Parts: sequence; structure tokens; C-alpha cells
Amino acid sequence: MPFQRFLKYLQYERRYSAHTVLAYSRDLEQFFSYIEKTYEIKEAIEVTHVFVRSWIVSLMEQKINSRTVRRKISTLKSFFKFCLREKSIDRNPMQKIVSPKVAKHLPVFVDEQRMDMLLDKVEFKEGFPGARDKLIINIFYQTGMRLSELCNLKDTDINLYDLTIKVLGKRNKERIIPVSAKMKVEVSNYINLRNRLFTKELLMNNFFVLDNGNKIYDKFVYRLVKSKLATVTTGQKKSPHVLRHTFATQMLNNGAEINAVKEILGHASLAATQVYTHNTIEKLKNIYKQAHPKA
Repeated sequence: MPFQRFLKYLQYERRYSAHTVLAYSRDLEQFFSYIEKTYEIKEAIEVTHVFVRSWIVSLMEQKINSRTVRRKISTLKSFFKFCLREKSIDRNPMQKIVSPKVAKHLPVFVDEQRMDMLLDKVEFKEGFPGARDKLIINIFYQTGMRLSELCNLKDTDINLYDLTIKVLGKRNKERIIPVSAKMKVEVSNYINLRNRLFTKELLMNNFFVLDNGNKIYDKFVYRLVKSKLATVTTGQKKSPHVLRHTFATQMLNNGAEINAVKEILGHASLAATQVYTHNTIEKLKNIYKQAHPKA
């Protein structure tokens, strides 16, 4: 089975992240485990659309949400397309497969007043840990970068002269994000506190580090964001991605052009950015209802 060749193709040719490759691997393992157990089939060449549909039904019966099922179907489509190209199969079993529709949910975001409260009134720790934690929240809020992008920031990515941050996004695509002069002060303060505590050799060019000087990691950042957002919002979702949604929504609400927001977020297509315009429209509706005498 060309399973391992496909994963290497994703890693080295498509340059997908380790996290994405692992997700593809799990989806494929789950599918082939199912058809082996249910139909005693082990080889990709034996798979037909009937077996794929059977697996999809089993996923739906397990109450797995349609968005996850769509992702798993996308994994199979990529895999069998790869198999067809390298001629390890002679027909594509995915041709007759239709993905289930996904209910659209508006992105969860935090309003400006609550973010102001978080950054201006919520207490952070003293010294280096507090400066780091507050800067993490602020960078998410002011740049809309992803969790993995923040964790992988290097000192050389920060340009305080030009007031920009270079980000390495999905598929190793670089983009430049502008930051405010006020943030320059926060960044400088953080760097000064950090450099008093740790040597360059220990830091290894990592921008954000833990209390012991080691590189920061995603679970630490996730827990930090969740705990701080909990002080200003009761919403169920409290994650770095909520801050990304908050950045995009507030940029559009305040008149930013959608293409500019797309570039800053690092979206591959405009469709991914357009989801935030729904929140903007909802805000306009509320303003209309409050302001128009006939509303």
C-alpha cells in the first residue's frame, strides 16, 4: 500500500506541517482499519465507493460532526488521487462520493470593550512572566496570527525599526504583519527583561520562552489564553483562535478592506476571510435597529 509514500509526499513535496501530516495519517489508518475489519480488505486497489460510503455512514452513526467527516473525506480524496497518479490503482473510488453539508457557524470573537478590559485592567504577574503573558495576548489580538506561528517566532522575525513581524504560515508561506508603535514599547520591554535572565545560547533565537528559558509550546499558550479570556468573557470558546477571530472581525468592523485582512491572516483564498463579514453585517443590523425610527 502506498500509505507511507503518500505521507512523505505530503511532508516533503507539499510541505505540510507535522500536525497536518499526522491528521492525514490518522484518517487513513481509521479508514483502512474499518474496511479491513468490516470487509477484510487491506489494499487500496480493492477499495470501491461502496466501502467508502459505508465508512461515512458509520462515522455519521457515531455522531461525528459533518465538518470532521468532510475533512476525512478530503483526506481520502487526496490519498486516492495520489494513488491514481502513481498508478497503484486503476480507478478512483472517490468519484461518486459527495461530502455532507456543514452548518455555517459565525466565528466567535470578543468585543472591543472586553479586550480593552483584559489588556488594561486584568492583572498579570510581575516581571518577565507577566510581560511575556501580556505580550502573547496582545500579539494575538493585534496581528491575528495562528498559535503555531506565535510559538515559532524567532528574534530575527521581529523588526522594531519597520514595526513589522515576519510570520511563517501554512505550507511555509511567509508574510509580513505590521504592528503598532505602542507594541514596539511592549516588545522592547519584554526583550530587555528576557535577556537579563537568559543567555543567547539558551534562547537559541526563540522569541517567546518559558520561565526556564526554553522555547514556548502550544499547550502553555493555550492554557494562558483560556485563563485570561475567562476573566472577561463567559463564552464557551476561549482559545488563541478566538483572538484571531477577534482581530479579523474588529478590523472589518472598523473599515479595513477585506483583501488587506486576508493578507494579514495568511488565508489562501478570499472565501476564508469572507466568513468574518457576517459578523460585520450583524453589527450593522443591530445599529440599524437601534438608530432607525422605523426599524
